[in-house]
Amino acid sequence: MATERIIHLADLAFIENGIRTIRSDVTVVSQQVEGVGQELAHTRSELAELEQLFREFIEADAMAKELQLAETRQVKIRQELETKYGYYDQVRRQATGILQAADISIVRQETITAATEELMLATPRYWLAPALVALGAWLNDNQALANKGLSEALRRDDEKTTLFFALIARRASRTAACSTWLDRYFGMQDPTKLDRQTVVLVDALASGVFGADVRSKCTARTEAWIDELSQRAGFVEEQRNQWNTALISKTPNLDSAQRYPYLAKHSPTWQKLEASVNAAGIHAVVLEHFTKIFDGAIPPSPNIQVAVDNLLHKLVKNFDDEELPLRRDDRLCQLVIDERGNRKNAQQRYAMESAALDEQISFTQLLTNAAMHPETSHASRATQRYATALSKQWIREAHADVTASVRAAVPASVQIDIEGWTGHTQDGSNEAPLQEGLDKHIDALKAAALGELKLGAMAWAAVIIGGLFVLLGLPSFNWLLLGLGAGGIVWFFSARSKLEQARAGVERKFASLRELARQALKASLAEVVEWHREFARRDAVSADLARLLDQISAQQFVLSSHDNARQVLA
Repeated sequence: MATERIIHLADLAFIENGIRTIRSDVTVVSQQVEGVGQELAHTRSELAELEQLFREFIEADAMAKELQLAETRQVKIRQELETKYGYYDQVRRQATGILQAADISIVRQETITAATEELMLATPRYWLAPALVALGAWLNDNQALANKGLSEALRRDDEKTTLFFALIARRASRTAACSTWLDRYFGMQDPTKLDRQTVVLVDALASGVFGADVRSKCTARTEAWIDELSQRAGFVEEQRNQWNTALISKTPNLDSAQRYPYLAKHSPTWQKLEASVNAAGIHAVVLEHFTKIFDGAIPPSPNIQVAVDNLLHKLVKNFDDEELPLRRDDRLCQLVIDERGNRKNAQQRYAMESAALDEQISFTQLLTNAAMHPETSHASRATQRYATALSKQWIREAHADVTASVRAAVPASVQIDIEGWTGHTQDGSNEAPLQEGLDKHIDALKAAALGELKLGAMAWAAVIIGGLFVLLGLPSFNWLLLGLGAGGIVWFFSARSKLEQARAGVERKFASLRELARQALKASLAEVVEWHREFARRDAVSADLARLLDQISAQQFVLSSHDNARQVLA
């Protein structure tokens, strides 16, 4: 009996050691499983970051390709302009060259005649070539040839030729001839369909090139154009829409995601917020635009010859309709380059300023283009002042419309999404109820996660079967049954231990998640407050712009060095 008891005790000690070993192994496995879970969560986070980086890379790569394509395309367009119309430049340079040579009598008349006749042969269909033949013949007092050249130039392009010789006559101080040419030019015009080169006439008027009598006639004609246009149905609405588009074209396109990283990440309203704060930036951009127009004096040209030569150069260089399709493509490429490859933004800007590249426009559209897009319409600062003064009331009304639309587009509330929870705020002041709702959401997620952690049917079956094996083995000390029963019981307690550890891991995970979610919510609300402050600062500039527009008088004083008195443009 003693021997059997010793054996039995030894066997039980062996079983106990085995159970402790199994328990230790289960603990290790449980820790490893928990570590794998943490690594999986970390891996998912890294994959999300990688996905975001990959999307940013694709976007940056697409923009870089668009930028490179635009630069390459622009080079090809300018090469095509040079190939197709490069010989026009030689003719254009001759225009002012002939006049300046005649001023100082440094070139023989025979040379001028030969040069203009050679240009006539080299540039068929171009209106300026016969115009230069007529000019050379006029300087050489060859009336018959002058008339022939003039007739051909008028046949090729009546309006440009007429305006060209009106400026030539003004340069020669032939006031009557200048007035006659201008009367002819005005007689051909329809204020609803003006060619783009009419801006040269407005430039001459605004910069004081014309004498007092001619200037008075031109001013009366432009006023008559505005009166005629204003009689049309829907004119006021058309002007407001026209200027509305012009003002909106100055909308800055700034990426504010770095300034508001939490809103950019957690708010589905972010795109509207960014669009609104950019739209509010219109006021500062337009204020700066008009301030530059009216700040400081405009230095006059040294003499009438220089002033007219500048206008002639502008007339012959920038307004040939044959080149217009390529000029449009070149402008679009330049906007893509300016936008650093963002073709969508470039196309939006191009659509808003494309009216400046239309072949025919109304007089009021010409004023809008001159005031807002001088680089495309080729308007001088004097013309910008004149156009702005004439359009002041329309600008004021359009600016009021833009201001109202910008304010109306501000989202009434900002949606915030964090870990599947959705909340709304108007100004970031309702942090307490939002945090309470977020905490409840996190608690619900935790409860759901804990609810999924249950002992399976196998564990309960193991403990029940194990208990039966122990009960059956105890009377006869059947070690096989006892071992199997003990194993089933150990499996059950090991599973329960693993479950408790998993529950503890879930508790730690959601405690950390709660803290991170609270921080994200606080940061998002703080950014909402800052966004409202920034929008208010930008929106306040609208009042400064309104004051500037109110100060612009309809009568702009322009001091001309070519007259003895100050002139008033009404």
